[in-house]
Amino acid sequence: MKKTEVERIHRRQWLTAAAALGVAPYLLTGCAGTSDAPGGGAEDSASSAGPAREPATVARRRLGPFEVFPIGLGVQWHPGASPRVVNDLYASSTDRGAAVALIRRAVDLGVTLLDTAEAYGPFMSEEILGDALQGRRDRVVLCSKFGFDIDPKTAERRAGMNSRPEHVRQVVDAQLRRLRTDRIDLLYQHRVDPAVPIEDVAGTMKDLIGQGKVREYGLSEPGLQTVRRAHAVHPVAVIQNEYSMLWRGAEAQVLPLCEELGIGFVAWSPLGMGFLAGNVSARTCFGEDDFRANVPRFAPEALPDNMPLVRLVQAWARRKDATPAQVALAWLTARKPWIVPIPGTTNVAHLEENVAAAALSFSAEELQELERDLAAITIQGDRLPPAVLAGTGVEAPPKR
Repeated sequence: MKKTEVERIHRRQWLTAAAALGVAPYLLTGCAGTSDAPGGGAEDSASSAGPAREPATVARRRLGPFEVFPIGLGVQWHPGASPRVVNDLYASSTDRGAAVALIRRAVDLGVTLLDTAEAYGPFMSEEILGDALQGRRDRVVLCSKFGFDIDPKTAERRAGMNSRPEHVRQVVDAQLRRLRTDRIDLLYQHRVDPAVPIEDVAGTMKDLIGQGKVREYGLSEPGLQTVRRAHAVHPVAVIQNEYSMLWRGAEAQVLPLCEELGIGFVAWSPLGMGFLAGNVSARTCFGEDDFRANVPRFAPEALPDNMPLVRLVQAWARRKDATPAQVALAWLTARKPWIVPIPGTTNVAHLEENVAAAALSFSAEELQELERDLAAITIQGDRLPPAVLAGTGVEAPPKR
């Protein structure tokens, strides 16, 4: 059957969104058919899995130099088939007005860490976040990212990365306009640029901090030696990497490095792209508009082998009178007092559920038991498609 114009637009938007993550078009095949997961976004919680806790007054935690609520919010949205439609990467959508309202609700609930990037859209997520924070700007730690080669004026995507100092300065000026603010509290290099010495990047961050345009800077998915080299030029405040019960790679070397250098840690995809929230079954078949269609750990041959983790989280949710998403988020915050997860969502009810995870705690004995349970499960499949995975853990070239 011939695709409708809306379908063609949707396909183009997916290709654009995937490009922001470095996914080559030839990777966009996946399993035929649509996902049988509930709607609302991959990082949404599964509300039917258990009762949602009411938001509670909880202790803030230190994230580098910042003091923040234990649960943040990831704002990663892209254009839909019409100007008012906002999509995530996991076959969920909302409208622009609802997206603004969701962010404002998060701030009203006490969320203080809001994370986005120029590549999300491009530009759309920063624009929505800027609109939403009018009248609330001083209540939050506003985070964004640079690093992909995107024209700051036209949003044209070019191949590869671009962290050349002159480009970064242009990007930051454009970000400040879109975010409608005079400073970015925490600015990350989205991925390490293999052509630019990290000393040049850190030096540029130091200059922008001196100018008051940026307060602190961080690195996302960097190589370990790149972190040390950047830190020697100007202290790195935060590292942002994937981290969850589904992917614990940060525990081997990244978290010890953060602890050694006094760097905070932000966990992206803390719900495993919806897997830990119960939004994926052993029979789920993702459509072409869903990023997970090309993630090896969600492949049809891997999913059945990975379901024991879902059942474990669900069992602990029943035991703790919580939802699976809350268990997964609370486990992360219990790992270290300087870890903050940033689940994303397009659904206000799921936002409230995620935020309420800050009130859930484990005893020392429970954590030991849960750790034994987790250690007995082996996850099958890589965490990202090969083309995306290749951009993680990259070491910057030496300074000549």
